[in-house]
Amino acid sequence: MSDPFRDNPLPTGPILGAGLLIGFVLVAVFAVRAAGGSASQADDAAGIATRDLRLPAQADGGSAVIDAANGRQIDVVLPGTSGFLRGTLRGLARDRKRQDIGAEPPFRLIGRADGRLTLVDPATGRRVDLESFGPTNTDAFARYLPKREPAR
Repeated sequence: MSDPFRDNPLPTGPILGAGLLIGFVLVAVFAVRAAGGSASQADDAAGIATRDLRLPAQADGGSAVIDAANGRQIDVVLPGTSGFLRGTLRGLARDRKRQDIGAEPPFRLIGRADGRLTLVDPATGRRVDLESFGPTNTDAFARYLPKREPAR
């Protein structure tokens, strides 16, 4: 049997280039880490509006939206509506179920000074940065934040 690479050796230029690229990336990552940088998310802007919400299921398949601070119902999510809101909460509820946490602890909705919204589950520590899903989906949650009086 003959050696198929005897007449066609591996091209050294592309292999050398790939090796140099990998070396450069490793040196760059080390330099950023040594300088104290990281790839983590930037700090959150200050929270300017917060509301703790509970969303118990209703017999018809809908959900009540309850202000956990005073126990008052502020809305009803009808069955088959608000798909983004229901899907987001379903994902958070799945985490609670995995950790044997019931539905009683409220979720925390935070409106930030830079206009972003964050939904946090204090029971599991999980958070959803709602602005990542676009303004229409963000508005599904924004309507539950308390209205702020304009500055005078």
